[in-house]
Amino acid sequence: MSKIEELAQAVESGKYKVIEGLVSEALNGGADPVAVLNDGLIKAMGVVGNKFQKGEAFVPEMIMAARAMKAGMGILKPKLAGKPISNLGKCVVGTVHGDLHDIGKNLVAIMLESSGFEVIDLGADVPVEKFVKAIKENQDVKVVALSCLLTTTMPAMKETTEAIKACGVKGVKVLLGGAPVTQTFADIAGADGYSPDAAGAAQLAKQLTA
Repeated sequence: MSKIEELAQAVESGKYKVIEGLVSEALNGGADPVAVLNDGLIKAMGVVGNKFQKGEAFVPEMIMAARAMKAGMGILKPKLAGKPISNLGKCVVGTVHGDLHDIGKNLVAIMLESSGFEVIDLGADVPVEKFVKAIKENQDVKVVALSCLLTTTMPAMKETTEAIKACGVKGVKVLLGGAPVTQTFADIAGADGYSPDAAGAAQLAKQLTA
Protein backbone atom coordinates (compact mmCIF):
# COMPACT_ATOMS: atom_id res chain seq x y z
CA MET A 1 0.00 0.00 0.00
CA SER A 2 1.34 3.43 -0.96
CA LYS A 3 1.58 6.23 1.58
CA ILE A 4 -1.20 8.12 -0.22
CA GLU A 5 -3.49 5.06 -0.05
CA GLU A 6 -2.66 4.74 3.64
CA LEU A 7 -3.51 8.41 4.08
CA ALA A 8 -6.84 8.00 2.29
CA GLN A 9 -7.79 5.07 4.51
CA ALA A 10 -6.91 7.06 7.61
CA VAL A 11 -9.13 9.96 6.50
CA GLU A 12 -12.01 7.57 5.75
CA SER A 13 -11.61 6.12 9.24
CA GLY A 14 -11.41 9.55 10.86
CA LYS A 15 -7.97 8.90 12.36
CA TYR A 16 -7.15 12.60 12.56
CA LYS A 17 -4.27 12.19 15.02
CA VAL A 18 -2.09 10.37 12.46
CA ILE A 19 -2.95 12.48 9.40
CA GLU A 20 -0.30 15.17 9.77
CA GLY A 21 2.39 12.52 10.07
CA LEU A 22 1.13 10.58 7.05
CA VAL A 23 0.97 13.71 4.88
CA SER A 24 4.50 14.67 5.92
CA GLU A 25 5.77 11.14 5.21
CA ALA A 26 4.17 11.15 1.76
CA LEU A 27 5.69 14.53 0.90
CA ASN A 28 9.11 13.59 2.28
CA GLY A 29 8.93 10.42 0.20
CA GLY A 30 8.61 12.47 -2.97
CA ALA A 31 4.83 12.41 -3.47
CA ASP A 32 3.40 15.28 -5.48
CA PRO A 33 1.35 17.61 -3.20
CA VAL A 34 -1.48 17.73 -5.74
CA ALA A 35 -1.63 13.92 -5.79
CA VAL A 36 -1.69 13.86 -1.99
CA LEU A 37 -4.61 16.29 -2.10
CA ASN A 38 -6.61 14.64 -4.89
CA ASP A 39 -5.85 10.95 -4.36
CA GLY A 40 -5.52 11.11 -0.59
CA LEU A 41 -7.70 13.73 1.06
CA ILE A 42 -10.34 14.57 -1.56
CA LYS A 43 -10.86 10.99 -2.74
CA ALA A 44 -11.31 9.82 0.85
CA MET A 45 -13.87 12.53 1.64
CA GLY A 46 -15.76 11.55 -1.50
CA VAL A 47 -15.98 7.98 -0.24
CA VAL A 48 -17.23 9.16 3.16
CA GLY A 49 -19.78 11.43 1.50
CA ASN A 50 -21.13 8.57 -0.62
CA LYS A 51 -21.39 6.31 2.41
CA PHE A 52 -23.24 9.05 4.29
CA GLN A 53 -25.80 9.40 1.52
CA LYS A 54 -26.34 5.63 1.45
CA GLY A 55 -26.86 5.49 5.21
CA GLU A 56 -23.60 3.56 5.70
CA ALA A 57 -21.98 6.43 7.64
CA PHE A 58 -23.43 8.98 10.01
CA VAL A 59 -22.75 12.52 11.27
CA PRO A 60 -20.08 11.48 13.83
CA GLU A 61 -18.12 9.68 11.11
CA MET A 62 -18.45 12.69 8.80
CA ILE A 63 -17.19 15.00 11.53
CA MET A 64 -14.17 12.80 12.27
CA ALA A 65 -13.29 12.49 8.58
CA ALA A 66 -13.66 16.25 8.12
CA ARG A 67 -11.40 16.83 11.10
CA ALA A 68 -8.84 14.48 9.56
CA MET A 69 -8.96 16.29 6.24
CA LYS A 70 -8.50 19.69 7.90
CA ALA A 71 -5.46 18.35 9.75
CA GLY A 72 -3.99 17.18 6.46
CA MET A 73 -4.73 20.47 4.71
CA GLY A 74 -2.83 22.32 7.42
CA ILE A 75 0.35 20.56 6.32
CA LEU A 76 -0.45 20.49 2.63
CA LYS A 77 -1.57 24.06 1.87
CA PRO A 78 1.92 25.65 2.02
CA LYS A 79 3.15 22.99 -0.41
CA LEU A 80 0.30 23.70 -2.85
CA ALA A 81 1.17 27.38 -3.34
CA GLY A 82 1.37 28.02 -7.06
CA LYS A 83 0.30 24.49 -7.95
CA PRO A 84 -2.44 24.07 -10.59
CA ILE A 85 -5.13 22.42 -8.46
CA SER A 86 -8.81 22.00 -9.30
CA ASN A 87 -10.77 25.15 -8.55
CA LEU A 88 -14.46 25.32 -9.38
CA GLY A 89 -14.83 28.86 -8.06
CA LYS A 90 -15.66 30.38 -4.71
CA CYS A 91 -18.45 29.36 -2.35
CA VAL A 92 -19.66 31.49 0.55
CA VAL A 93 -21.10 29.47 3.43
CA GLY A 94 -22.69 30.52 6.69
CA THR A 95 -25.46 29.95 9.21
CA VAL A 96 -28.09 32.69 8.98
CA HIS A 97 -28.53 35.39 11.61
CA GLY A 98 -30.18 34.33 14.86
CA ASP A 99 -28.83 30.78 14.60
CA LEU A 100 -25.60 29.76 16.33
CA HIS A 101 -25.48 26.15 15.12
CA ASP A 102 -22.56 25.34 12.86
CA ILE A 103 -21.94 21.57 12.72
CA GLY A 104 -23.95 21.11 9.53
CA LYS A 105 -22.46 24.25 8.01
CA ASN A 106 -18.95 23.03 8.82
CA LEU A 107 -19.62 19.70 7.09
CA VAL A 108 -20.94 21.47 4.01
CA ALA A 109 -17.83 23.68 3.94
CA ILE A 110 -15.46 20.73 4.08
CA MET A 111 -17.39 18.80 1.40
CA LEU A 112 -17.40 21.85 -0.89
CA GLU A 113 -13.67 22.29 -0.36
CA SER A 114 -13.16 18.59 -1.03
CA SER A 115 -15.02 18.99 -4.33
CA GLY A 116 -12.68 21.71 -5.57
CA PHE A 117 -14.38 24.93 -4.46
CA GLU A 118 -12.59 27.70 -2.59
CA VAL A 119 -14.69 28.18 0.54
CA ILE A 120 -15.30 31.49 2.31
CA ASP A 121 -16.75 30.48 5.68
CA LEU A 122 -18.55 33.38 7.39
CA GLY A 123 -19.39 31.33 10.49
CA ALA A 124 -22.69 31.32 12.39
CA ASP A 125 -25.28 34.00 13.19
CA VAL A 126 -24.33 35.86 10.00
CA PRO A 127 -26.21 39.09 9.20
CA VAL A 128 -27.69 39.50 5.73
CA GLU A 129 -25.32 42.38 5.01
CA LYS A 130 -22.28 40.21 5.66
CA PHE A 131 -23.33 37.68 3.01
CA VAL A 132 -23.93 40.46 0.48
CA LYS A 133 -20.59 42.10 1.32
CA ALA A 134 -18.73 38.80 0.82
CA ILE A 135 -20.32 38.35 -2.60
CA LYS A 136 -19.49 41.89 -3.72
CA GLU A 137 -15.90 41.62 -2.49
CA ASN A 138 -15.41 38.31 -4.32
CA GLN A 139 -16.90 38.75 -7.77
CA ASP A 140 -16.13 35.14 -8.73
CA VAL A 141 -18.45 33.67 -6.07
CA LYS A 142 -20.46 30.91 -7.73
CA VAL A 143 -22.50 29.57 -4.81
CA VAL A 144 -23.80 30.75 -1.45
CA ALA A 145 -24.79 27.95 0.93
CA LEU A 146 -27.10 29.00 3.78
CA SER A 147 -27.67 26.84 6.84
CA CYS A 148 -30.05 26.90 9.79
CA LEU A 149 -31.15 24.46 12.48
CA LEU A 150 -33.99 26.37 14.15
CA THR A 151 -37.46 26.81 12.64
CA THR A 152 -37.44 30.33 14.10
CA THR A 153 -34.54 31.30 11.83
CA MET A 154 -36.09 30.04 8.60
CA PRO A 155 -37.46 33.53 7.82
CA ALA A 156 -33.85 34.78 7.98
CA MET A 157 -33.00 32.26 5.26
CA LYS A 158 -35.68 33.71 2.98
CA GLU A 159 -34.60 37.26 3.81
CA THR A 160 -30.95 36.44 3.05
CA THR A 161 -31.81 34.65 -0.20
CA GLU A 162 -33.86 37.61 -1.41
CA ALA A 163 -31.08 40.06 -0.53
CA ILE A 164 -28.51 38.00 -2.42
CA LYS A 165 -30.74 37.83 -5.48
CA ALA A 166 -31.25 41.60 -5.34
CA CYS A 167 -27.63 42.61 -4.66
CA GLY A 168 -26.76 43.15 -8.30
CA VAL A 169 -24.20 40.36 -8.70
CA LYS A 170 -25.38 38.01 -11.42
CA GLY A 171 -25.01 34.25 -11.62
CA VAL A 172 -24.73 33.48 -7.89
CA LYS A 173 -26.58 30.30 -6.95
CA VAL A 174 -28.14 30.03 -3.48
CA LEU A 175 -28.40 26.65 -1.76
CA LEU A 176 -30.34 26.02 1.46
CA GLY A 177 -29.97 23.25 4.02
CA GLY A 178 -30.58 22.36 7.63
CA ALA A 179 -32.87 20.23 9.75
CA PRO A 180 -36.14 22.17 9.29
CA VAL A 181 -35.55 23.05 5.62
CA THR A 182 -37.38 21.30 2.78
CA GLN A 183 -37.40 21.58 -1.00
CA THR A 184 -40.79 23.29 -0.74
CA PHE A 185 -39.39 25.95 1.58
CA ALA A 186 -36.36 26.44 -0.67
CA ASP A 187 -38.71 27.05 -3.59
CA ILE A 188 -40.76 29.55 -1.57
CA ALA A 189 -37.58 31.33 -0.45
CA GLY A 190 -36.44 31.68 -4.05
CA ALA A 191 -33.32 29.54 -3.67
CA ASP A 192 -31.70 27.67 -6.55
CA GLY A 193 -31.45 24.38 -4.69
CA TYR A 194 -31.83 22.38 -1.50
CA SER A 195 -29.93 19.44 -0.07
CA PRO A 196 -30.69 17.39 3.04
CA ASP A 197 -27.01 16.64 3.65
CA ALA A 198 -23.47 17.94 3.15
CA ALA A 199 -22.43 15.48 0.46
CA GLY A 200 -25.53 16.25 -1.57
CA ALA A 201 -24.90 19.98 -1.20
CA ALA A 202 -21.44 19.61 -2.75
CA GLN A 203 -22.81 17.55 -5.63
CA LEU A 204 -25.58 20.07 -6.24
CA ALA A 205 -23.15 22.97 -6.18
CA LYS A 206 -21.07 21.26 -8.88
CA GLN A 207 -24.17 20.63 -11.00
CA LEU A 208 -25.39 24.22 -10.74
CA THR A 209 -21.99 25.68 -11.68
CA ALA A 210 -21.11 23.23 -14.44
